[in-house]
Amino acid sequence: MTRRRSFRAAAAAAGSLALVLGGVATSPAVGQQRTGSERAEKVAAHWTPERLASAVPRDLVVDERGLGYLRGRDGSLEPYGHSLAAIPPLRALPADVPSPRRPPSGGASDTAGPEITDLDPAGGETIPSEYDFSATVSDASGVKSVSFVITYPDGFTTQSITAVNFGGDQWGRTITGFTEGDWSWHVVAKDNAARGGNTSESSAASFTVGQGTGGGSSGGGGSTDPSVVVNDQWADGGTVQTAAGRLYFEMPRNARQSGPWNAYVCSGTVVSDDLSDASMVLTAAHCVYDDRNGAFARNVLFIPNQAGTTGTRTDTNCDNDPLGCWVPDYGVVDDDWAGQVWPDNIPVDFGFYLIPTTGAHTGKGAEAESLEDSAKVLPVSFPSQNDLLTTALGYSYSDDPKLMYCQEPLDSEETHGGLWLGSCGLSGGASGGPWLQLAGGADSIVSVNSWGYSNGDPGMGGPRLERTANCLFEDAGGHEKDAVVDC
Repeated sequence: MTRRRSFRAAAAAAGSLALVLGGVATSPAVGQQRTGSERAEKVAAHWTPERLASAVPRDLVVDERGLGYLRGRDGSLEPYGHSLAAIPPLRALPADVPSPRRPPSGGASDTAGPEITDLDPAGGETIPSEYDFSATVSDASGVKSVSFVITYPDGFTTQSITAVNFGGDQWGRTITGFTEGDWSWHVVAKDNAARGGNTSESSAASFTVGQGTGGGSSGGGGSTDPSVVVNDQWADGGTVQTAAGRLYFEMPRNARQSGPWNAYVCSGTVVSDDLSDASMVLTAAHCVYDDRNGAFARNVLFIPNQAGTTGTRTDTNCDNDPLGCWVPDYGVVDDDWAGQVWPDNIPVDFGFYLIPTTGAHTGKGAEAESLEDSAKVLPVSFPSQNDLLTTALGYSYSDDPKLMYCQEPLDSEETHGGLWLGSCGLSGGASGGPWLQLAGGADSIVSVNSWGYSNGDPGMGGPRLERTANCLFEDAGGHEKDAVVDC
């Protein structure tokens, strides 16, 4: 790998950029800088079994109203950047099969959206609290996606549920969690026509929810797309496994940044760079900088190849991790992330940690080696390609210490201007993990795990790694402390 510049030297030329102090809270005062791995050992020692046990996924989600929430380990939703309590979400029960993806037709002459008929429940019906919703959706170019949009009894709160194709033109989903009252629903469908496809929307059908459970008859078997993986253990090893790792860190409980800080867990990946004395870890910005309380993470610990541990799960022993533990010098995010609050800043939910070649390692592995030499690296490819098979990976909290992945063709997410994997079922803790596409015969990172919906439906959103991400990547090595960069 060609190494071009020192991140220490580059920092001297970065004075025009906005810097925000933060970083590892245990850093020594000026004149008392530790040498070797002493700093890393102190941060690793900070993560006692009690602190590790208290760490929860930093799992930011969006509800049906477009409001942000921090989802707890128990599924509870804490308002994020506002004070409105979460509405009780409906829940779509797991389907027998994920929706298969039909290849685009490329038909430029198709200008009409899908035909939507046979809504069940039809208008005027009374249903129980759990019901099998269904509709017939057809299109000459093939149907790309179908959503069931439920309107609550208040008349304005809505929730979108992704429907599953059960073969032919039949789409359905069992939905539970209805309360008594007058509701309505309609269907939104998109086809595979050229230039992004055509969208149709059915008329609304009103229904009343009574007491009881069960009902409906939309279910059934259906074909499955073998390329779609909802959530499974990564078993291919290689650089993907060694470069991806688990991140532990702390963020403040309040805007005053006083009192004990909360412990969180995310994922990150060592990426190729041109720095001579540091390695870069790509992750989600919400795993680097707390936009709600205005603070960078502290006591950051990166554990590459956590899946290769000889322990039974994540613990305080860096000697049972094949590459040991590593401590960053600082983190970098874009000012559009730091200057807004979730979910307004979703399009720039990416950031970097800089890990120096010396003095950053503790535990198993040669301390003289840099992180990138130990873990290897994955390249970042700033443009992404829709419909290309994409693999998202992360260290899901519920599957510790396994590295998990989902896989399907890449789609766009229009609401937040990013990318979308509609069947992905990675759980909390996967935030910041890489999205990979095969480019030029090698896997390249095209996005990171960023967000999902608060109702727990499958689906993972990721930001587009384009101009701003490229700017942040090029600038990241030019600092000596945590930095908010104007890109």
